[in-house]
Amino acid sequence: MTPLWQVNGPHVPPSGRDRHVATGTGRGKASGPPRRIPDVHVIVLGIDPGVANTGYGVVAHHRGRLVALDGGVIETKAGQDAGARLAHIHERVGALMDEYTPDAVAVEDLYFGENARSAFAVGQARGVVILAAGQRAVRCSSYTPQQVKAAVCGSGRADKDQVQRMVQTLLMLQELPKPDHAADALAVAICHANGAPMAAALEAVSGNAGPRARVPLGAKTA
Repeated sequence: MTPLWQVNGPHVPPSGRDRHVATGTGRGKASGPPRRIPDVHVIVLGIDPGVANTGYGVVAHHRGRLVALDGGVIETKAGQDAGARLAHIHERVGALMDEYTPDAVAVEDLYFGENARSAFAVGQARGVVILAAGQRAVRCSSYTPQQVKAAVCGSGRADKDQVQRMVQTLLMLQELPKPDHAADALAVAICHANGAPMAAALEAVSGNAGPRARVPLGAKTA
């Protein structure tokens, strides 16, 4: 597993986290006291799936800012049996979930411009990631590349360099996040984490969803 970089900013412990949800009283008269979107603490594991290289990025939404906790690439050898390669991805992704206990897993969706063989391989990698999340009862959401770019850069047509620079800026990293698969995974995590406060506010209003059921607007369950 290839590590990413030295992250900048405070480390947020993966366990013992407080989940703050608005508990305002009343049913929201226009003249009532102002209410704020709650200060939530959410950890998201972002995944850029692939059989040869699966990028991962762990991002926390903490006190109104985004913090990078970890990132890198899970690599498999081309000559290995396909089952062994997928088993390795499943094992390593599962280990990341056990270490950071994320509230959500965000996976980049298939890009249909790829050839059928590549798309099939990406689909297999996505499958074992979703399986690992399901085994731990962690909600998995899916985002298209265009959704991720729009969330991070403001444009669904942003190029990879723009995405890397914006990820570096949003997470206040000392260096550009590399390799590309890790940067893409962090971008997917940012895409999901940015919707966490609104999702928590909606949850507080509805009062019928647990912390692991938060799905930001625009996301679809994987």
